[in-house]
Amino acid sequence: MRTRRRLHRRALLALLAVFAIVVAACGSDAGDGTATEGSDKGLTETKDDVNDALNTTTTAGGAATTSAPAARPASIEEWDALWVKEREAIVQKIKDNGWGWDQAANKVTGPEGFEVDLSTCPSGWDPYGGLDGGVINIGQTIAQSGTLADYGNIGIAQKILYDWDNSQGGITDSTGKKFTIQTSLKDDSYDPAKTVPLVDELLDSEGSFLIHTLGSPNTMKVYDKLNQRCVPNPYAMTGHPAWGDPENHPWTWGHALAYNTEAVIWGGLLEKRFADRDEITVAALIMQNDFGKAYELGFTEYIANVTKPKINFEFERIEPTAPTITNQMTTLAAKNPDVFIAMTAGTSCTQVVQEAANNGLKESAEMLFTGQPCKGLTFMGKDKVGDDGTASDGWWIAGGGNRDFNDKSEFDDAWIAFARDLLEKAGKPSETSSNLGGGFQYGWPVWQTLEIAAMLPGGLSRPNFMLAARTIEMTNPNNFEGIGYSMNGNTDAYPIEGSEIAQFNGAEQRWVADESIGIIDLTGKSPPCAWDQAASTCK
Repeated sequence: MRTRRRLHRRALLALLAVFAIVVAACGSDAGDGTATEGSDKGLTETKDDVNDALNTTTTAGGAATTSAPAARPASIEEWDALWVKEREAIVQKIKDNGWGWDQAANKVTGPEGFEVDLSTCPSGWDPYGGLDGGVINIGQTIAQSGTLADYGNIGIAQKILYDWDNSQGGITDSTGKKFTIQTSLKDDSYDPAKTVPLVDELLDSEGSFLIHTLGSPNTMKVYDKLNQRCVPNPYAMTGHPAWGDPENHPWTWGHALAYNTEAVIWGGLLEKRFADRDEITVAALIMQNDFGKAYELGFTEYIANVTKPKINFEFERIEPTAPTITNQMTTLAAKNPDVFIAMTAGTSCTQVVQEAANNGLKESAEMLFTGQPCKGLTFMGKDKVGDDGTASDGWWIAGGGNRDFNDKSEFDDAWIAFARDLLEKAGKPSETSSNLGGGFQYGWPVWQTLEIAAMLPGGLSRPNFMLAARTIEMTNPNNFEGIGYSMNGNTDAYPIEGSEIAQFNGAEQRWVADESIGIIDLTGKSPPCAWDQAASTCK
């Protein structure tokens, strides 16, 4: 589909620059009063694919557009058997196509033109660095304090998952070497200025095999360095589109649905929902950093190419460390918007829900959206928003396809029951933080990629780890059925490209998927993004 439409979509790019000027003029800001400049070219293609999905995807009661997914495995043993077959298929595919780590030529080759010249790695670089003594040294920078401290539970849960794998015998590679996984967590408080020296410490003092980072602004500060040092920066705990750049940044890749794609899904829903309106007003609270900017760019490009309804975009910004957001939310409520979108994370996830309930925005706006980072009950549940939890009732989300480990309707699922049991035994019950479930979501692909890399000629190494990720195609137990998990060399750089659409049910305290929409599957349809930091856009 993307190939047939490429010429048409590229023709639209000339129009986007003109439309962007109009959209920017509609913005409001406590600072300069203008919207962020720049246009993400890849989203022109994604917009059409999102609209196709919204207009054709159905579930019960309609004609299905894809075959029904296979039943989920009923035990962790069945899951493991499935993953063994999938890993073997990936390794065989690599061998059949002659891809791999060519140590004589000092390069890595993979699908769709993927090639990395290892001779450009720094002097003294070790492809087996961080594997001393049979231990895979994983370094991680993550917020464990400050307004985004709850995300630190991701790292805690990852360690619990890795410790379980270690107890099962760990990882044995093709050379017969045995490995266990060890993590070293560093608290950067979601402050990019702290991330840099912590990454330096992990690289130079601890010699980490790979560096796992959380946060768009944090990862942005170090991904050039990690690529220059030829150290894997995998499955970054952020959905910024910049991590989809296999040609210029082959050692960095993401995991979550890209924020700009999520924003395009918002736009598609609004265009469909308000098709009978000539004009609507959308208000947004935007975090003032690279994370918020990714959402903003995706959304402003989308609405710049919408003729009906005309979308007037009003917004206010907040700093990540802001203790309160009352003033900004009061200003946005006064705009009397038809739609409100929270382009934020951390403590402010809960605050927007509370403020919208208090200032009347929840009652006056026809739709209220929150983003992927705010999905968990840690932010939306009644224990956080207060009273009976109805303040969260009715909020919308394009949740990125991840299952909620605290949704009671999921408790009998084999994978979630397994994860919840591990967390309980480790003294970290899932209910204490939704981000503990997030640890399994971000830990699973690291674990599986290590397993694939270990099977390749030369055994576990940084080059094989990178190649394993760039060829991965597996069944992710954390995702809803119908959402793929794969990357394909230089053409498909995002492992998750789909989402459910759901509303929060205050009475049931869970997100309930909108069955009239179904799953939006964009697997393989998000073009790579060579991010221009100066212009804040994909080249």
